[in-house]
Amino acid sequence: MRILDKLALGTAMAVGLAATASAQEDKTLESVGISVGLLGNPFFVATIDGITDAAKEINPDVEITSVSADYDLNKQVSQIDSFVASGVDIIMLNAVDDSAIAPAVERAKEAGVTVAAFDVSAPGAEVTVMTDNVAAGTIACEYIVEQLGGEGNVAIIKGPSSSSLNDRFKGCSDVFAAADGITVVSDDQNGMASRDGGLEVMQGLLTRFDDLDAVFGANDPMALGAQLAARQLDRTDIIITGVDGAPDTEEALQTEGSLIKASASQDPYGMAAEAMRLAHDVFQGNPPEDDTVLIQPELITAENVDEYQGWTAER
Repeated sequence: MRILDKLALGTAMAVGLAATASAQEDKTLESVGISVGLLGNPFFVATIDGITDAAKEINPDVEITSVSADYDLNKQVSQIDSFVASGVDIIMLNAVDDSAIAPAVERAKEAGVTVAAFDVSAPGAEVTVMTDNVAAGTIACEYIVEQLGGEGNVAIIKGPSSSSLNDRFKGCSDVFAAADGITVVSDDQNGMASRDGGLEVMQGLLTRFDDLDAVFGANDPMALGAQLAARQLDRTDIIITGVDGAPDTEEALQTEGSLIKASASQDPYGMAAEAMRLAHDVFQGNPPEDDTVLIQPELITAENVDEYQGWTAER
């Protein structure tokens, strides 16, 4: 009798598990919340487009809300809490601080919300898709060292404390440290990941260092701001590199006399779309084997920019 009871119980459990699995497979994606560092940056416009298109492929009627944290940690924490309170299924997160955001992520997960990180890692995120940012900083600064023949005075314009910007800083710093003839005159100035920030930092650098040979901006907006400052002070002999492969950088690389000489590329649309697809898998109860995907960058220069499939390329 007890054997029959066990068989009956086993059958019931199997049916129950099958029903649960079926229910998970049939879960409808109804709402997605997106928080990015700065909506004024075209990079994040492209990421939102990627997330939106991927989510609409899953459910054309999905509700999508995107907000800008403006690189303010407290603002982003409030946005995450608001998404949770509104009952979103998935939060797509571009963390403005790669460590301090952890408690907000944990609260969202405890509330049953799937959290996916893109472009920047976030502690506790169930999936992360981003550029290999150490490699991006490495190739952008190897270009500088090569162009300078291994000798010169250089500076790094860093950004807010996010994993992507910190990793680019590390990649670049390691390259400069390994080059005996390279002197880093400044590497602690925060360009706030914006063109205005890069402009302001570069104005200060050029005031302090009249023998500056090259500058690495940890993203393209800061690099473009640095170029503007150099031109304002009639400095036409400085090599500037960045990371992003943004449309404005494509244009600069195609312009005669540009001080922007190279940029390590990113694919914001594809990166964010892949993060959305993986987040949906997690939402359905099917987490990927690898929870972090790194996309390899390419160095874009005047010599190959015409072959580059950039952010605005047809998808």
